[in-house]
Amino acid sequence: MTTTSEVSALDWAFLCLEQETAPMHLGAVAVFRPTEPADRLRLLALLAERAQRIARLRLRIGQSWLPGQAHWAEAPEFDASDHVHSHQLPTPGGRAELAGLVAELLADPLDRRRPLWELHLITGLDGDRFAVLVKFHHALADGREAVETGLALLDAFTPAEQEPACPGGGPLELLRRSRRLIGAVRGTLSKSGETLGIASSVVRNMRVPVPDSPLRASSSTARRVALVPIDLADLRRIRARHGGTTNDVVLAVLAGAFRRWLGTRGHPVGELPVRALIPVCRRRGDDTSGNNRLSGYLCDLPVDEPDPVARLQAIRAAMRRNKSAGPLRGPGAFPVLAGRVPQIVHQVAAPLAGQSAALLFDTVITNVPLPDFPATLGGAALAELYPVAPLAAGQALAIAVSQYRDTVHVGVHANRAALPDLEKFSSALPLAVAELGDLS
Repeated sequence: MTTTSEVSALDWAFLCLEQETAPMHLGAVAVFRPTEPADRLRLLALLAERAQRIARLRLRIGQSWLPGQAHWAEAPEFDASDHVHSHQLPTPGGRAELAGLVAELLADPLDRRRPLWELHLITGLDGDRFAVLVKFHHALADGREAVETGLALLDAFTPAEQEPACPGGGPLELLRRSRRLIGAVRGTLSKSGETLGIASSVVRNMRVPVPDSPLRASSSTARRVALVPIDLADLRRIRARHGGTTNDVVLAVLAGAFRRWLGTRGHPVGELPVRALIPVCRRRGDDTSGNNRLSGYLCDLPVDEPDPVARLQAIRAAMRRNKSAGPLRGPGAFPVLAGRVPQIVHQVAAPLAGQSAALLFDTVITNVPLPDFPATLGGAALAELYPVAPLAAGQALAIAVSQYRDTVHVGVHANRAALPDLEKFSSALPLAVAELGDLS
């Protein structure tokens, strides 16, 4: 349940950053394995019934009397079934066919006149499997909130009916919002030293993008998606042998994949740095507001290093430095700045901020934590779950990773014009795992 009707400054920033060619919604592709052929109409009704009960899914962006003061309001006559759609793949559909349809569905922005989410039931997968694509706007949910909301759609996780806190109207509401705006400005000023430190670090770490980098992309609505499973046992063996966290190993695997892929493009790997933004969730366990609480780390992936183990050690050292400094320091903490700026500033500055992303990082790599439990939908077991990160304007690909049961699932979201060879990047991932695993 949401405890506030306000759209936070960071949530508003995600709305302002959105362009027609750069939708700012999160995605997740859940693949289910039923014991008998799926009943499409039953599943559609089940998803709509459960979504209807989730308070946050009834909210849309409301108008305000004050400029730059958006709020959440419950959609009148809300019907969750309007947000639940059905698609049939040519049977038997495999992972490639599923990824192709997902790419098409992710390219479409969400309608801001309605609650900012969609569910897409996809049938026709081989083995009688079916999938559900979830689309949540980043303003509506961060990764953790999206996971929690998604759990409520599954069997045995359906919440009781919840009522969202909705705003009032008229002069009293105007006065309340004015006071909150003044309070937000005072809060920003009280943290001015910390804020200036982050801002200075952001400016110091900006760099001129490589002009012909394949990680840069012109605006395009066309998308490609790759869904790549990696055996968790392989990553754990690498971790046991060479140290670091599982996330360090994943970053090293991705660095190896980038190195191989850039080599196929003919780019000298020593001349093309790859800097990744690693988002960090700052929301405490008792925070039920639903608002984004994000920071981030910047990590230079050592694609110029030919030794896979040396790449892993370099990433370990970089992530140790990031964690030691904490999520409120360094250039990757720029989402904290966004959360301290009034909404009206985002409306003015969003075009510049959107174009400035490439000055700080080349790609996003986000790790979405999932609980380790056997999940089902309509009695069908959840077999795979691939998160998909939004693709920023001007960037070629974004990568999201989640660990569920014995598999690490990698969702690669790419600009089709920039990455017509996405298969080369996705096929480089298992090769990079093998490269690290084969070394003693």
